[in-house]
Order: sequence, then structure tokens, then C-alpha cells
Amino acid sequence: MNLPFSEACERNKIPIADALEQFLPGSARVLEIGAGTGQHAVYFTRRFAELNWLATDRAENLEDLRARVASETDGRQVEVRELDVSKDHWPTGPFDAIYTANTLHIMPFELTPMLLEHASDLLVPGGQLICYGPFHDQGVHTSESNKAFDQSLKSRNPRMGIRDANEIRQIARSHGLEQTADLSLPANNRLLIFTKNH
Repeated sequence: MNLPFSEACERNKIPIADALEQFLPGSARVLEIGAGTGQHAVYFTRRFAELNWLATDRAENLEDLRARVASETDGRQVEVRELDVSKDHWPTGPFDAIYTANTLHIMPFELTPMLLEHASDLLVPGGQLICYGPFHDQGVHTSESNKAFDQSLKSRNPRMGIRDANEIRQIARSHGLEQTADLSLPANNRLLIFTKNH
């Protein structure tokens, strides 16, 4: 079956999973926002067999996402559903964790507060929002390659671009999400983890 394949997903799935191992409870119900090719959903649920994973993406990506889940999960607990962050038809919670990878620098920034607000609403108390990707700190990039990537994104679409971790932290806090970890991962990416207070 010829399905879309992301080399980046393949490279980063193990380092991300190694990090998640210390944060995810064994039998967590997880919502993934922007599941894309589905490679993370497949790998994480193979590695952590107790996870109940809801992989979501926009309508135009669902056919390939469903095909990968159907062919590669061996009946494990992966459900696929449509989710457009800009719309109100979010799945019903609660979730123990919400995971999103390489989405915040692609979606228009005005959708980030919406994502954070919905995440807070859907998480159990003590639940975690986990955001993976490149981030900068008040305009200071972690590498020259990230700086060039940011410029490339903005040249393609001015509404895209690497986001400021400090700004995301402040917005998250306004929705009852407190940052509890900021982990450096390979290829100048980071894992920002926010915990719901109450």
C-alpha cells in the first residue's frame, strides 16, 4: 500500500517515545491533534500497548490516515476522527493527554489560543498537553537551521512560522495549563509539556 510517509516522523518517533515514557500513564486516553501520516499513532500504540489513542486531522488527510491505522495497528486501540482546530466540533473528553507534533508552526498563530483553550477543557485534572516541534525564545532560535526554517516557512506563507515558547507558555497559563517540562530533542526540536492545574 502506497501511503504518505514522513522521514521526519520516522526519525523522531523513538526520541519522542523515550520522553513520553516518563510522562504518560500506562493506560492513558490520548488525543492526537494533526496526526498526519499516522506514523506516530502507530508507533506509540505499538510501544505502549495500554494507550487508547484518538488520531485526528483535517478531512482531506483522513483517508490515508485511516488506511495506515487499518493496515498497521493490528487491531490496537487507535481511532481516527476529523478535527479542524478552527471549528467547534471537538471530540468528547476527558483525555489524560493531548499530543500534537509539528503543527503549531504550520497553523496560523491565531489558532494556537483556540487549541490551548480546548485542550484545557478536554484534559482531566493533572492531564498533560504535549507539544513537539521547533520553538524559539523571544526571537532567539536554538540553531541557525531553525532560523532558516522559520524564514522558509514565512516565505511560503506569512501566517506560518516557528512560535515563541514563552508566548505559548503565557497563553497556556491563562487557560489553567502550567508548563512542567521543556525537553530538548534531536534536530533542534523541543517537547513542551503543560499540566492542567484543576
